[in-house]
Amino acid sequence: MTALIQAAKSLLLKEFVAAFWLSIKYMFAPKVTINYPYEKGPISPRFRGEHALRRYANGEERCIACKLCEAICPAQAITIEAEPRDDGSRRTTRYDIDMTKCIYCGFCQEACPVDAIVEGPNFEFATETRAELMYDKNKLLANGDRWERVIASNIAADAPYR
Repeated sequence: MTALIQAAKSLLLKEFVAAFWLSIKYMFAPKVTINYPYEKGPISPRFRGEHALRRYANGEERCIACKLCEAICPAQAITIEAEPRDDGSRRTTRYDIDMTKCIYCGFCQEACPVDAIVEGPNFEFATETRAELMYDKNKLLANGDRWERVIASNIAADAPYR
């Protein structure tokens, strides 16, 4: 019986030493956590964050009011109203997204033939009221202007896979 107890004590001591050595090893290893919000981790080019309406380089909005994004949205979060312009093309007069309904599926971005509506890289858009999550055309265009450089590079990086 004493030999069995001695073997158990020896096994426990070996396990303790192995666990202690492992904890010492990780104590001096580089840290894997980041100091959020001061440090941010990398984001995939395919990340689907806050919505944005894009413009062409000349400043004209890209949306041609085809309403494909409105039709494909499974949550029915997008509302579009349009009217024809003098040159015969159509442009939106109203483009609203109810972000409380949005499920961030990316179907609107995939359906858009001119890459007008995109889900940008911004994931920090918490609000204090629900009313602030009702995005109108002006807010969406402002988001597009703010994030255009990053959005364009993400679309270029993802282009081989589209």
